[in-house]
Amino acid sequence: MQKKLAYKLIFILGLVGLFAYFAFPLDKRINLGLDLKGGMHLLLKVDTTHLPENARQDATDRALEVIRNRIDAFGVREPSIQRQGSDEIVVQLPGVTDRERAIELIGRTALLEFKLVSSDPEKLKQALADNIPEGYDLLRSQEDNEPILLEKTAVLTGGALSNASVRFDQSSFNRPVVSLEFNPEGAKKFAEITSNNIGKRLAIVLDGKVQSAPRINEAIPSGEAVITGRFDIDQAQDLALVLRIGALPAPMHIEEERTIGPLLGQDSINKGIKASVIGGALVLIFMAGYYLLAGLVADIALTMNFLFILGGLGMLPMIFPGISATLTLPGIAGVALSLGMAVDANVLINERIREELSAGRPIRTAIANGYNKAFSAIFDSNLTTLIAAFLLFQFGTGPIRGFAVTLTIGLLASMFTAIVVTRAVFEWLLGLGLVKSLPMLKIIRETKIDFISKRKIFYALSIIVIGLGLFTFFKKGPDVYGIDFAGGQLQEYSFKSAPSIDSVRQVLQELQIKDASIQQFKEDPRMVMIRTTEDKTQGLTAKLKEKFPDQDVQVLKIERVGPVAGKHLKAKAIKALLWSLAGILIYVSFRFKHFNFACAGVIALLHDVLVALGFLAMTNRQIDLLSVTAFLTIAGYSINDTIVIYDRVRENSRLFRKSSLYELVNLSVNQTLGRTLLTSGVTLLVVLSIFLFGGEVLSNFAFTLLVGFISGVYSTVYIASPLVLAWAGKKGR
Repeated sequence: MQKKLAYKLIFILGLVGLFAYFAFPLDKRINLGLDLKGGMHLLLKVDTTHLPENARQDATDRALEVIRNRIDAFGVREPSIQRQGSDEIVVQLPGVTDRERAIELIGRTALLEFKLVSSDPEKLKQALADNIPEGYDLLRSQEDNEPILLEKTAVLTGGALSNASVRFDQSSFNRPVVSLEFNPEGAKKFAEITSNNIGKRLAIVLDGKVQSAPRINEAIPSGEAVITGRFDIDQAQDLALVLRIGALPAPMHIEEERTIGPLLGQDSINKGIKASVIGGALVLIFMAGYYLLAGLVADIALTMNFLFILGGLGMLPMIFPGISATLTLPGIAGVALSLGMAVDANVLINERIREELSAGRPIRTAIANGYNKAFSAIFDSNLTTLIAAFLLFQFGTGPIRGFAVTLTIGLLASMFTAIVVTRAVFEWLLGLGLVKSLPMLKIIRETKIDFISKRKIFYALSIIVIGLGLFTFFKKGPDVYGIDFAGGQLQEYSFKSAPSIDSVRQVLQELQIKDASIQQFKEDPRMVMIRTTEDKTQGLTAKLKEKFPDQDVQVLKIERVGPVAGKHLKAKAIKALLWSLAGILIYVSFRFKHFNFACAGVIALLHDVLVALGFLAMTNRQIDLLSVTAFLTIAGYSINDTIVIYDRVRENSRLFRKSSLYELVNLSVNQTLGRTLLTSGVTLLVVLSIFLFGGEVLSNFAFTLLVGFISGVYSTVYIASPLVLAWAGKKGR
């Protein structure tokens, strides 16, 4: 027995070393998501509507390669560029906050064309009279707004270029210009064009805009040309870059954009760490103070559980090359839920050991029986949530998938540390003779409350609360949704001191932005949020800095979601949630051999999600992707609570065969009430810490969890448990 224990301890220590290796140093092993460290996230859609049928299939792949080359030349560290679906590309640029320059660089088609300008003044007059001659286009020069009549067919395109670079035109006050060099075939063609059209004008057209239209004074055999324009050095360098790399095969549209400034990213990290440290410390202190020695053993498991989550994230790229080790805000939600379930597993075990000791069992037997009796509840609750996490990963979008990955690692770690590690520590202490007794505090005494008899009152209460929430939700209509689902654009700024809202509104009026809503945060009036229905805020940042020169205006975040992307995100979120519920329903039905158990559990789960949804609407908080992540967290925690009671009902049905289902459910709820309140209370310590110290970014998420977890305790006792009887009829009574 001692040799077996020694092997077990060596195995555990080996795992600790392995996971520590992959966890530290954190900045090398685990990447922080853009929502934590700042940067840009773009979802680009390739517009293939005007391409020939046979050219559409590889347009996205060619666009992907062009974008990758542009970003590599731009010098972004560790960018992520991936194809999504048939015509979408996801681009993530850590650390990039010059939004307008990055969008121009990535989204510019860079279709360069050389077109001859009509020298017939009569044709130009005809065109200006809205009667454009066939075979011509009427455009205006970007230099001086001159109307220019061009031949439709280009005589040369950017495909003939071999290089593009920036130089300075000394004759125009050293203004930057883009010098073009043609390949041998292009140089030959350019020489022919210039020699055959001396005296005519040749327009240089970029993405349908005339950059310049110089007159051909002589043949140009050198194979070089120059693009002049009103651009600064950065714009000239970017133009040269995209021309060197080549044009996109089709235009690109931004379906979704999220830009997080470094100030907000660092603030999120600082406040997230502070909230996590405070919440984690409170949990460890409570466990040690309440369960004494058993609590210290649980603390070892909880600390190890956190290490395994970090190490597991660090291992991901090695095990699954397609999945990166990135910690995001939704990932923090997964850590919170897995920590809650890890606490729950340890509480279950300790409460079972307490019951065995109270029954007069020897300490070694009490510990062994405690683990054996707690195992089925721990296994069922964790496996149920793992099934939900798997389905979330399959059907969810990026943030939801990140939540699912972190949750999966956390659940596997919590099962191992609670069941294997703590038992090995107890066996080691028993072997050394260091444990003669196992005292524990007990705040919540055994109760004999008839919870089921008042079920109709609580059914009515729940219906009223959910009804009020849904009424408010539907009354608000689209206003209840954040831009993730409703579409639009949101920009958040930080000022040195609280600005006047009227002054900010005046800036918007000067830019002719009429449909904007402006919000100043009560917690910090230096922060201002501007929301519009579409992207009408080009140049807003520069204008604010100009209007408030002494305010050190900083971009905190910019989010933009197109209406199509918003509908897509909403549909994917609902689909992920419904599939998860279906998975829970099927597993619980199979495991407990009764469909009424599964239905009651899923109804209670939906109850908690709807209560949280209603409270968000009633407190004027908007629903976004982070809210959906909170709903999923609530669902996982709610079903975990419910399964613990179901497991006790199953156990009691074998011990008290003559008792009715009514009596068994009441007995089981009373027996597990202490565990339900303790687990929820301890987990709420973490959530409350996030709510109080996690900052504005996590406030909405933490508030949703607070409401949902409190509702979860209520629904476990007063909704899920009584509903088991609803389908049992008179037999249950």
